[in-house]
Amino acid sequence: MLLKNQVQLITYPDSLGGNLSTLNHLLQNELAGLFTGGVHILPPFPSSGDRGFAPLTYLEIDPAFGTWDDIRSIGEHTDILVDLMVNHISQQSPYFQDFLLKGRSSEYADLFLTLDKVWTDGVPVQKDIDQMFLRREVPYSTFKIHESGEEEKVWTTFGKTDPSEQIDLDIRAAITQQLLRSFFENFKSNNVKIVRLDAVGYVIKKLGTSCFFVEPDIYVFLDWVKSLADELEIELLPEVHAHYSVQYKLADFGCWIYDFILPYRVLETLVNRSSRELRHYLADRPANQFTMLDCHDGIPVKPDLDGLIRTDEAQRLVDICLERGANLSLILSDKHKSEDGFNVHQIRCTYYSALNEDDDAYLAARAIQFFVPGIPQVYYVGLFAGKNDLARVAETGEGREINRQNYTMEDIEQQLDKKVVQRLMKLIRFRNSHQAFQGEFSVLDSPDNQLCLNWKLEGQQCSLTVDLQTYQSMIHYTDPSGHLEAYRI
Repeated sequence: MLLKNQVQLITYPDSLGGNLSTLNHLLQNELAGLFTGGVHILPPFPSSGDRGFAPLTYLEIDPAFGTWDDIRSIGEHTDILVDLMVNHISQQSPYFQDFLLKGRSSEYADLFLTLDKVWTDGVPVQKDIDQMFLRREVPYSTFKIHESGEEEKVWTTFGKTDPSEQIDLDIRAAITQQLLRSFFENFKSNNVKIVRLDAVGYVIKKLGTSCFFVEPDIYVFLDWVKSLADELEIELLPEVHAHYSVQYKLADFGCWIYDFILPYRVLETLVNRSSRELRHYLADRPANQFTMLDCHDGIPVKPDLDGLIRTDEAQRLVDICLERGANLSLILSDKHKSEDGFNVHQIRCTYYSALNEDDDAYLAARAIQFFVPGIPQVYYVGLFAGKNDLARVAETGEGREINRQNYTMEDIEQQLDKKVVQRLMKLIRFRNSHQAFQGEFSVLDSPDNQLCLNWKLEGQQCSLTVDLQTYQSMIHYTDPSGHLEAYRI
């Protein structure tokens, strides 16, 4: 299957009008022609937490969102991307609940990483843990088995509760591979075209390592899952927040990857009014990437940009975002912080708020994203140039809620009337339709206070010029007859 080099939408199943049926309607009506590249539907499955990222199963759709009929219907006109959390599954899943009841006699016991699979005596060793890239204070949780009354410690990479809601899977076990196959086959039968391998970097647990993107073991797993996806004609998108060199290895391996460097570089370019670092980056990057500016988490910083940025300059940019209402996700492990203590994992905010709610700066950011090689994704809040939802953060205590607001149909109608949104939709349609984007990309020479990007295909051409002093953006392009036209964004 060939992915379409056009713009995709990212949305929760209930964020645009409340359910999948309404999303289907919007894609064919109010949003028609915008997201011809596809739609990434954030987890629509039954889940016990983390807004869908603690799934009970992938064989059902949460009835609050709709049914598989809705997914199949969307898939008839729009390529669908869904997440598969290959690293973990919900504590409330039928598989783990059976393990909680029966312990090692459960038919699903081998799905999970009990600690004796890591340490032979099942006793965790702190010096090993100190080397790991941690997402919680300790990477395991303790559970009491109902029938025996004994305690079992199982690996839990993620989760804010103790014990965690997200239970790690043992991807080496035959039963886990059988389960993953059943999920993929179900996706295929329901018109899913792309699967994002969420948290895939954490699937290998090996003593003496960080337990994150452990080489060469990770490639053995990726080989297996890629052969399964190829068999079912499903594209894969591994999601790995790591040093940029890891992303490049995945690209060389033949995977689509995320450009997690671009959001920071674009923000830095516009805030500092200099294109120098961005031009340097664009001169040498793989083209087989999905590009984004915003998402349901935050703007990546560490470890994605380690070695690419100075931490004092990054701290200044972080501080500006904090002044504009952002909050932060931080690195927990001292071993994985910068030498000077810089520990920002992600900046959590809407991209519009990060740019001080400046319409021209925001449209310039989107134009740059759309002109950079790759498949562009637009997060639903970003589509509406949404502002930081500080009230929701205060209400829930969850920093990521700053950029996860839901819109009713009435809200959507109001948002679509906003001038900045209308300008963005015009830009999206241009990106979807001009033939030059299927051709050759180049970064044109320019002073630091400008950015000039160009695409050329036979007789077709389009170029973007951004004035970083004024944030004014101009596109020059050939029309179908070859005449040169200009378009101020």
